Amino acid sequence: MKNIISHLAVGTPVNEVGDGNSDLTGNITTILNAVIGVLGIVAVIVIILGGVQYMTSTGESGKVKKAKDTILYGIIGLVVCVLAFAIVNFVIANILGN
Repeated sequence: MKNIISHLAVGTPVNEVGDGNSDLTGNITTILNAVIGVLGIVAVIVIILGGVQYMTSTGESGKVKKAKDTILYGIIGLVVCVLAFAIVNFVIANILGN
């Protein structure tokens, strides 16, 4: 199961502990990238839900504002996920890397 999730998230398998090839940095990177990827998917779902709310608001100002806020929060979440991905990979590569 762990290998399937890591292939979906990053495309590289997670090394088993004690197999002689374990790489702590690689495992940390894989886990964090998978978590950030899931959060990015959640942000996109929030944006889609906000769009559906906007389409079904029938012009009511309260519902339109709520839908616009939902879309805005989804976009902010997506930007945070992208920045977190970049920061995590930069830090791991430069500090924990060789």
